[in-house]
Amino acid sequence: MKKIEAIIKPYKVEEIKNSLVEVGIHGMTVTYVEGFGSQGGHKESYRAAEIAVSFLPKIKIEVAVDDEKVDVVIEAIIKHAKTDPNGSIGDGKIFVYNIENAIRIRTGEIGSVAL
Repeated sequence: MKKIEAIIKPYKVEEIKNSLVEVGIHGMTVTYVEGFGSQGGHKESYRAAEIAVSFLPKIKIEVAVDDEKVDVVIEAIIKHAKTDPNGSIGDGKIFVYNIENAIRIRTGEIGSVAL
């Protein structure tokens, strides 16, 4: 089992959610986060003064999947997270983690059946 974590632009969340449902993902966690990557934030003007904004609003999507679904989930996220066909700075990142175990609290199911 794997946990896939994607940090994306906020306006892409519905598109990605719909694409994940299409490939058979029926549960995910969405968190509103702030951060910056290689672009280091951006500058905004406020009352004629330029202000550096170092943390940008992002969305973190977390999905737990069986190993055989990892590639199709990553492909769906990449396809729908890009802001143009070649991608742009700030489109986000995807991280993949191993999951040792999963337990469904309601039923006590253990392992991939609990996903």
